[in-house]
Amino acid sequence: MSAHADLTLDDLTPILFGHAAFQCLNAGCELGLFPLLQREPHLSREEVRDRLGLADRAVDILLLGTTSLRLTRRVDGRYRNAPVIDQLFRDGQWEIFANVVAFEAHIVYEGQADFVASLRDNTNVGLRRIRGTGRDLYHRFAENPHLERVFYRYMRSWSELANPALLKEVDFGGVKKVLDVGGGDGVNAIALAQAHPHLEVTVLEIPATGPITRRRVADSGLSERITVHECDMFRDPFPTGADCVLFSHQLVIWDPERNVELLRRAHAALPPGGQVVIFSSISDDDGDGPLMAALDSVYFAALPAEGGMIYAWRQYEEWLRAAGFARSRRVPCASWTPHGILVATR
Repeated sequence: MSAHADLTLDDLTPILFGHAAFQCLNAGCELGLFPLLQREPHLSREEVRDRLGLADRAVDILLLGTTSLRLTRRVDGRYRNAPVIDQLFRDGQWEIFANVVAFEAHIVYEGQADFVASLRDNTNVGLRRIRGTGRDLYHRFAENPHLERVFYRYMRSWSELANPALLKEVDFGGVKKVLDVGGGDGVNAIALAQAHPHLEVTVLEIPATGPITRRRVADSGLSERITVHECDMFRDPFPTGADCVLFSHQLVIWDPERNVELLRRAHAALPPGGQVVIFSSISDDDGDGPLMAALDSVYFAALPAEGGMIYAWRQYEEWLRAAGFARSRRVPCASWTPHGILVATR
């Protein structure tokens, strides 16, 4: 039984006007309100207006929105960031958070307008709002350089936010080589190689992303231990030689049938005793949360590919068994994001 309290009419307001609430958050990021108040707290309305170069009406709308949402505070007629925003700056996570906001604003937001159609058709109708001819979002980035930059900044930030849990909870000490499936610009591979000097990592990515990954790896000085293997993960066999296959934020994209196929390919590529690690946002088995998992599933339903959502623990375990993995274990992660880890052995 769900432990969630019943909604009140007041509780419906941020749901009904959720689109507007996000716009206030995004405006505070893009117009520089939050960094301004971090540098200069306790500014008057007029000082905020002048620093941001806004008209009177515009600054009134912005501050009414951010203050009503408790993103900013007004004390004695002067404005400052809310404590949670201050905490992001103090912890060095503001840029990460701002990159996530930009991803939601520039890539996710428009596509989610097709959420209802996506549910009716059981496919990602919102992809039509991204210019290009690629079969999914990732194959269209080459035709949308701005969106490509926004996306990889976001994925790097999201991974940097989450990867400490991966490094803490999974023992890579006995692993020699990791195959990072769909490893993006190499953020996971770089973190693993930096944390474990004995480790070699191969990043498996589509040809359009390969050059981006190689540049990031070269910039990190880890080209001798991190290589890039370009292929189509659904059509080409996985390279052999790794004793660990990592799926980080990858299986949320695809439907169950394709996830089983990917896990079977991992099983075939691993030696006996090799392991697969799934690291992702995960929803509860009861289907009643966490809230971030529920809301993030709207994106996966509407936009990136023909399938995907924030799946539950039990679903991953079913797929691992179907792919031939005999045993697995759950590793919940303590975080405000709904991350979890499953480790299975061949």
